[in-house]
Amino acid sequence: MRTPELLADAFGRVQEAVHEAVEGLLDEELAYRPDPDANSIAWLVWHLARIQDDHITDAFGLDGQLWTRDGWADRFGLPFAPAATGFGHTSAQVAAVHVPGDLLLGYYDAVHARTLEHVKGVTNADLERVVDTSWNPPVTLGVRLISVIADDLQHAGQAAYVRGLAERRA
Repeated sequence: MRTPELLADAFGRVQEAVHEAVEGLLDEELAYRPDPDANSIAWLVWHLARIQDDHITDAFGLDGQLWTRDGWADRFGLPFAPAATGFGHTSAQVAAVHVPGDLLLGYYDAVHARTLEHVKGVTNADLERVVDTSWNPPVTLGVRLISVIADDLQHAGQAAYVRGLAERRA
């Protein structure tokens, strides 16, 4: 297996987990929070998509995030600045992410497709390219991609757990 296939497989597993967590749920189930300060499925999936969109755009030097460039921010209509990714959100901000599953998956799938488009040409040498100098040591493309995959899988797993709790209540 070559680097692009490995990356595509990993991001494909994220996509499977996201769809399993979201598909078939009502808006109220997507917004369910098992505790007043817990994250909802909608917020978790929105957040992981926002981080992936942000990081892939930056790592590959793309012409803007899909969130703003393609109008997803307007379609979601969330009460946040367009640059918001969910990092550091308060409980009230988490509660504000109340969106239908088709919109949530539409944005996620667009980010996923863009990600696959750009990782398909990644070589082993590309993985060593520094993409973020604000950290010590500086972050390489390889480290950034693995970080996004790990973060996405954790949040998708959390969303699946919350789904299980929501379904048990019903």
